[in-house]
Amino acid sequence: MKHFSYLLAVAGVTIVVGLLSYFGFGNVVAAVGRIGLLDFGAIVLWQLLLFGVLGLAWYAITPAGAAAHAGVLIWARMVRDASSNCLPFSQLGGFVFGTRAATLLGMGWVTATATTVVDVTAEFLAQIAFSAIGLGILLSRAPDSAIALPVEIGLGLAVLGCFVFVWLQNGAAPLFAALGKLIANGRLVDTQDRVAVLQAELGMIYGHAPRLALGFAIHSIGWLMAGAAGWIAYRALGVPIAFDDVLAIEALLSALAAAAFMVPVAAGVQEAGYAGLGAIFGVPPELSIGVSLVRRARDVVVGVPILLLWQYLEVRRLRAAKTNG
Repeated sequence: MKHFSYLLAVAGVTIVVGLLSYFGFGNVVAAVGRIGLLDFGAIVLWQLLLFGVLGLAWYAITPAGAAAHAGVLIWARMVRDASSNCLPFSQLGGFVFGTRAATLLGMGWVTATATTVVDVTAEFLAQIAFSAIGLGILLSRAPDSAIALPVEIGLGLAVLGCFVFVWLQNGAAPLFAALGKLIANGRLVDTQDRVAVLQAELGMIYGHAPRLALGFAIHSIGWLMAGAAGWIAYRALGVPIAFDDVLAIEALLSALAAAAFMVPVAAGVQEAGYAGLGAIFGVPPELSIGVSLVRRARDVVVGVPILLLWQYLEVRRLRAAKTNG
């Protein structure tokens, strides 16, 4: 799986290089060069604000008292996204690292794991609603678009898949136990007990409907903020595009990225998606690719310090453990 992920990353980088060559490297650089420091600073600050909202969504579905304060899960969410955006792993790796960051600040591993699963589910449901909004805007702007039908089919499959995923979490404890034994391969003698505890925690979280609804609502706000981030980037490049058009681009792009979740940092997928979707709404491809590169620059500027701080905390914990040991 690791080698397959690397192959996908190489393929994605090849696509990026191909797109830059086809549309003109100089044109893309010229587009990116339009952004000033103040504009880029606004893009970075907006992302930090979005981290806060996403962390609060995770906190909303967490049982009372499981986390000392919302800041724990805001930080864990920052680590989750920084890992997915800056490291050569799929989104699944980001989920694992985010869970680890939460436990590092005192959250129990069972609650951290269970709430991660439920938070990802709530975010995915909100993403489906966000993608549906994007599809509606697309159909109103370009009803004969060739991508409309594939998106409709994809949304239908996503809804079905999400319900199946939730059902598995609620009613398939034997399956979780069997998978846990297979993964552990005898190394953990209490794997079945651990899975049973995790299953019970999931059932308790899913049994609190108001918290789930609040988490979904906050995630919906987060997706709208992600759309606004795209609009800020387009405007910073001097593109006079309507907010709802950018909302559609970002919504459909999020659906495309979700379908390609195995591709590390969505390499190539993001650039091709911006170029193709932007063209539907009348934006020259080189400008949309420029937005994608600005987004990647933002991810690096924000994500690298987060990862360095996380590693510092890990090293400090290990040193403290050795000292106490």
